[in-house]
Amino acid sequence: MKQNLRALLAKILTDEEMQFAPNSFELVGSDGKVVAIVEIPEELDDRKAIIGKTIMHTNKSVKSVLNKATARKGEFRTREYELIAGNPETEVLHKEHGYLLKVNPQKTYFSAREGTERQRIAQQVERGEVVMVFFAGVGAYAIAIASEQPDVGKIITIEINPDAVEYAKQNTRINRIADKVKIIHGDVRKEAVHFYGECDRVVMPLPLFAANYLEDAIRCLREKTGGVVHFYAVVEEGDFPTARNLVEEACVKMKKKCKILNEHKITEYSPRKWKVCIDFQVS
Repeated sequence: MKQNLRALLAKILTDEEMQFAPNSFELVGSDGKVVAIVEIPEELDDRKAIIGKTIMHTNKSVKSVLNKATARKGEFRTREYELIAGNPETEVLHKEHGYLLKVNPQKTYFSAREGTERQRIAQQVERGEVVMVFFAGVGAYAIAIASEQPDVGKIITIEINPDAVEYAKQNTRINRIADKVKIIHGDVRKEAVHFYGECDRVVMPLPLFAANYLEDAIRCLREKTGGVVHFYAVVEEGDFPTARNLVEEACVKMKKKCKILNEHKITEYSPRKWKVCIDFQVS
């Protein structure tokens, strides 16, 4: 897809413009209705429409092309998009690993590129576990976990964006797992306290601010047996020690033993910065 886009853009952009041309785009959706998301620099503002049409040409399933107009901002972690080609209706059904997710990139945060990471977490969940998902969005982690581990004890999700909460409710119904997921609309700091000491696992997929909630995550784990936390952060490429230190400092402050189980890169967040995950055991 990256190669095809560059090759097609090279036919319509000048050599100077190609220095700023996007290398790739993200696809959200399936079954003939897909939204493409691209980031076009301001140097190509007057070429956005033709770039949008070119992206649609690379994939006949693409019905809408959105350009990232702003960075993610606000408590809902959403960004503003500009429709540069196709249909203004951008709600789609996204299929991954055998389940469906109804999403609208213009209303809620969702990354199709992190489907593999969601599956990685889901495959670690054991029978009977109670799993907490902070910043749960449209319920993607909850759906992945319940689909992969049908004998999960309970999944609790907390999300502050009301649009995301509504999509999460729809997604649990679409995938017939509503009985396994407790969806809470609210702020993690205010709602997590109700589940201190009740969980076996906590997922924290908010990389820029998750460090502020590490103590809440640790408190959610069972007092006697502890549990596992999946902590996400954004660091300079290869700088795992920064994220690891945040985890270890929180455990020391909470007077808990901490064992790093795994650390790995997920996706490039911005030039030379990566979203990473630290899996750690608390006891």
